[in-house]
Amino acid sequence: MNKGYAVYCDADPSFYDAPHRTTHGTAAAGTRYAAATLPVPEGWRSGESGDWLALRPVGVELPAQGWKIHVSARLDNAEAVLERVRRYCLEHGVAFKFVPSRYLLHQRNAKYADRAGSGKFITVYPPDEERFERIAGELSALLDGESGPHILSDLRLGAGPVHVRYGSFTRRNCYDEEGELRPAIARPDGVLVPDPRGPVFRTPNWVGLPEFLRPHLETRSTTTLADIPYTVEAALHFSNGGGVYRARDTRTGETVVLKEARPHAGLAADGADAVARLGRERRALERLSGLDCTPEVRDALTVGEHHFLVLEYLDGKPLNTFFARRHPLIEADPDERRLAEYTAWALDVHAQVERAVAQVHERGVVFNDLHLFNIMIREDGRVALLDFEAAHGVDEPGRQTVAHPGFVAPPGRRGTAVDRYALACLRLALFLPLTSLLALDRRKAAHLAAVVAEQFPVPRSFLDAAVDEIAGAAARPPAPRRSGDRFVPVEPGDWPRSRDSMAGAIRASATPSRDDRLFPGDIAQFATAGGGLAFGHGAAGVLYALAESGAGRDEDGERWLLDHVKEPPSGMPLGFHDGVAGLAWTLDHLGHRDQALDLARLLLEHPLEGLAADLHGGTAGVGLALDALAAATGDPALRDAALRCAELSARPLTTGAAGGAPGHRPRAGLLHGATGSALLFLRLYERTGDTGLLDLAGTALRQDLARCVRGAGGALQVDEGWRTMPYLGAGSVGIGMVLDDYLAHRADEAFEGARREIVRAAQAMFYAQPGLYRGVAGMVLHLGRTTTPGDGTGPAAVRRQLSALTWHAMAYEGRLAFPGEQMMRLSMDLSTGTAGCLLAVASVRGDRPAGLPFLPPPRRPGAAHEPVSPETVK
Repeated sequence: MNKGYAVYCDADPSFYDAPHRTTHGTAAAGTRYAAATLPVPEGWRSGESGDWLALRPVGVELPAQGWKIHVSARLDNAEAVLERVRRYCLEHGVAFKFVPSRYLLHQRNAKYADRAGSGKFITVYPPDEERFERIAGELSALLDGESGPHILSDLRLGAGPVHVRYGSFTRRNCYDEEGELRPAIARPDGVLVPDPRGPVFRTPNWVGLPEFLRPHLETRSTTTLADIPYTVEAALHFSNGGGVYRARDTRTGETVVLKEARPHAGLAADGADAVARLGRERRALERLSGLDCTPEVRDALTVGEHHFLVLEYLDGKPLNTFFARRHPLIEADPDERRLAEYTAWALDVHAQVERAVAQVHERGVVFNDLHLFNIMIREDGRVALLDFEAAHGVDEPGRQTVAHPGFVAPPGRRGTAVDRYALACLRLALFLPLTSLLALDRRKAAHLAAVVAEQFPVPRSFLDAAVDEIAGAAARPPAPRRSGDRFVPVEPGDWPRSRDSMAGAIRASATPSRDDRLFPGDIAQFATAGGGLAFGHGAAGVLYALAESGAGRDEDGERWLLDHVKEPPSGMPLGFHDGVAGLAWTLDHLGHRDQALDLARLLLEHPLEGLAADLHGGTAGVGLALDALAAATGDPALRDAALRCAELSARPLTTGAAGGAPGHRPRAGLLHGATGSALLFLRLYERTGDTGLLDLAGTALRQDLARCVRGAGGALQVDEGWRTMPYLGAGSVGIGMVLDDYLAHRADEAFEGARREIVRAAQAMFYAQPGLYRGVAGMVLHLGRTTTPGDGTGPAAVRRQLSALTWHAMAYEGRLAFPGEQMMRLSMDLSTGTAGCLLAVASVRGDRPAGLPFLPPPRRPGAAHEPVSPETVK
């Protein structure tokens, strides 16, 4: 689970939204600081953007970059700290900005907040280096005695809340070595380079450290783990509250776990910081000492201000890792023996966990955070429980404060009822790990239970008990029926009803009064300028899917997009899925050529050398868009620019740069790998007949295939080092899409074998998410489009994946909709949500087959589109 998604869940019960929009009727209501409500002083101007409210003296021009000051604060002293700093800045005419509410400060310091930005409450902008020293010293004196979390990206001045770093004052962006858009600063020669914002203090190599900062840097360097009797061997996990490390006791040789806690950071829902939570864990584990199902406390120590708990190291693996190794639904057609063996194992694991939780309760402790990641399966099969930082006494008041979204109890549950709820979720998650959907609608439990009963020989009473606990007895139907009948408004394969239902859900979700987005989608909408407009996660992709699927043009949506691209947001990326190129292509596709060409001219004005070579945001996607516009208009400048993109995309293949730095693992797949470049070379070859381009396409495909390994059933998947990926966007299926098109032009025995093995990767019965680029929908599209001969690509295989897509289905205002990435909220975008599912189903069920841009239905003889039968696989 990507914990970064949790903070985007508070603003809306149905969709991800920006944290600063979390206001009325939520935990954020009434938490705005008084300083944020005061009138703007005469001679000053203010502006609010995202999590920040800024004030600047009228007529004062700040430098583009320099030394800036950050002030941190605790929740309980933040108002007082803000008032003092505000008064100082107003008196001295110094520009500053601050986080305007307690809620946003809490989220910035929460357990899974970004470590690099954590703690930053107030930013002060000294106009030059001379005044920087004076202001930093005066603020340190002003705030003497106050405390706040350590800002990891900065240098702390003394023991107080004042920190400093060198960086950008204004919003500027550049592309890094990987082609990713990053905040930028300028070198002395004026060239923009990434502004380092990691969880470590560092200065650009051309910037000297002011002398007054040297003692503070030396003090920072003296705090190490060298004097403790433990040697750290590996980092196991990091959060904003601290790290978890595997270490060795130098006195005994025993392997142990070190859990680190930073004061005032890593806040839980109740405001408890990492140190308080580490204390809770120690007390709970000491109370549980002697149990076989919990680790023993070995030691506790403090280094500087960091607290450490030393625990017994349990040799095993978290329960969630066992799905990739032994879950039968990762196969295409598991037999009854495999299903029965897995069922017996899962029931045994649940029984062991249930006994372990009962033992914990008998000692007077509530676990409070039971989920798949906190259950350890030892090498001998015994179960242990990990991570007791949320635990408390059975009789203690208080609600659940730290929880996995797939196991979080309803707000009214307290005490042992919290653990009983999690045990009920575990009954379902062991067979179908989709319980994150319960955060959207707990009635989904009955649907999941019905699916499990259809697929596994599980006693129905075992599942009924889970449904009763999660949603209440009334949610359970009297007898099993087909899984889609009870919860899903319409099954995806029921075309055109499903098309109309998905399109209705998308249109009902529109927010035309907003400027940042039209349709709710992934949190990526808020990560870059114009994310809510772009093809991948914004309005452009949704409007394309509606039109391409036969659901009808959305004229209101198109007008919204046209209004918002007249002047694209400053700093918007140039790429296809994330920026200007995708907007230009989509508008032309929808019939708005003049506006499309206006955007294309912006692309011609920008140097493209800094972009990655990929399809998502790089030269492959830009080149494909420019080539399509050149073909439509005959504009030679666009054609030349497309060919230039091909040259830039070829460089990593011809110079060996794709390997990157030592230890660097280049990405593979359609969106971020060399396969996107192969697609550009193929389309240009078809336009020009230049066989050198076909050679380059083959080289690019071979590079990505070299990153693939064979998994279950001989399926070929992309190896990411810690997991293998079958998906359309970043996995092997996207490679298979382009292999199909390459093989239409040139025979290649190795490629033929590879695409057969890739087809197997699209035939598993279970994928964790429904989306187009990282889920079931992508498998539907590939199986319906592929020209790979042999078994597994016919109508039956497509119908089976359409049926599996139903497992993830939800309802929005009575219409069919799908959850996005991490499945804690719905999404309507193309990459992760309902629009992508709509496009995928349209590709196999529509009267006119839908397709992705630059990947139309195949044109090979004998590959004519035949809509899949509406019959549903029983």
